[in-house]
Amino acid sequence: MIVTVTPNPVLDRTLTVPRIVFNEVTRATTVQLDWGGKGFNVSRALQALGMESVAMGFVGGATGQTLERGLNDLGIATDFVYVAGETRTNVVVREADSERYIKVNEAGPTVQAEEVFAFFERAIEKARPGDIWVLAGSLPPGVPAHFYAQLIGLLRLHRASVFLDSSGEPLRLGCAAAPYLVKPNAIEATQVTRIEIRPLRSCRPQGSLEAAKHFLHQGIELVALSLGADGLLLASEEQAVWARPPAVVARNPTGAGDALLAGIIWASVRGMPLEEMARWGVAFGTVSASRKGVGAGTRAEVEALYGQVQTTCEPTDGGG
Repeated sequence: MIVTVTPNPVLDRTLTVPRIVFNEVTRATTVQLDWGGKGFNVSRALQALGMESVAMGFVGGATGQTLERGLNDLGIATDFVYVAGETRTNVVVREADSERYIKVNEAGPTVQAEEVFAFFERAIEKARPGDIWVLAGSLPPGVPAHFYAQLIGLLRLHRASVFLDSSGEPLRLGCAAAPYLVKPNAIEATQVTRIEIRPLRSCRPQGSLEAAKHFLHQGIELVALSLGADGLLLASEEQAVWARPPAVVARNPTGAGDALLAGIIWASVRGMPLEEMARWGVAFGTVSASRKGVGAGTRAEVEALYGQVQTTCEPTDGGG
């Protein structure tokens, strides 16, 4: 079983208008709803590759019910802990024929201690040996920074594999609990490791391997360092693989990193070697970034791009 955890989900509401004006009534020409959250993005991407998952997290109120129905309508199973507050809604007002937009983000409901405890109880009931748990995104108000670290510890006791994708203090504390894989981007890795990662005219950005080693030395088995247009560094204690995508037009990078992680999971479940895991991850992330709107792409699109991903491999101790 694969479980994705999104502690701080959001209903993304995008309104397209002919022109952004102030102090006047403006009518939207289109309205789009997206079930937002990194874990949800991973679930959708896995579904595109033919893999089922269960989405967990905290939701509340009518917005939470709408979000749950939306995921269920997509064929994604859910197991949410309902909280007293209302799930947040982010609103984007976008001009039809320009790049101008206004975005307003809500903070989200404050999760109470008893609601956090209820989530841990549900996770313990669900965890099984060999399962994959993806812990992704920010934490809502009221959830302590050590939430991921505590959850990783519980899941490891049940011999589940944990993939962590977060930032800041939740990422730092979560890494100390030694998940199976951690997926920071360059900025997030620099914040935790204090190692600056600089792009070069090659597939190996300066500082990338040193940053990966910082995570590996904490007992993490795999580090997937997302490098944007430079691709990915996927490293274990034995091998480092740099995977670089072909040049594409990035129409919407939202969710690309989540699709990349889904590609790695898909290849990992099939027992593929590290280089193949990196290829599939970069191919899926690149397809996602090249599409309009929030969408992971199809398996056929990923397979078509897979052969264009360039890889460079070396022993992890071979330099940086």
